[in-house]
Amino acid sequence: MAHFAKISDTSKVLTVLTLDNKDMLNADGVEEEAVGQQYLEKHNNWPAEKWIQTSYNTSLGTHKLGGTPLRGNYAGIGKIWDEDNNIFYDKKPYASWVLNTTTATWHSPLGDAPDDLTDEEKAAMTHYVWNEAGQSWDKTTPAA
Repeated sequence: MAHFAKISDTSKVLTVLTLDNKDMLNADGVEEEAVGQQYLEKHNNWPAEKWIQTSYNTSLGTHKLGGTPLRGNYAGIGKIWDEDNNIFYDKKPYASWVLNTTTATWHSPLGDAPDDLTDEEKAAMTHYVWNEAGQSWDKTTPAA
């Protein structure tokens, strides 16, 4: 089965449909995205160019089964389609964060959260949260 994302005019994923691979075959019997797009346009009354193929096995720029990754991430509902970089990614979480187009993920200006919690902090469910105003990773512990 092939998966196609239905893209809005604002580049958001509205839904994802599966398509039988036979409905993507060109005249030579080869799977082709454009053929799948035409099929979906005909049967869903949505422009062909607004259907983008996605891979259920692609996440963070890697194919889970060792194959070739397709478009950064699987295109779940609400994800963003970036035509310029040919990737799907989540909504930007903070104004200061930057997009890594290789992994199709957002990163803070300081990189990932520190990984230095003590065993006691872990037991207390302490974790780091991004502080946009302070541009820092701050520790927080849930109230008891």
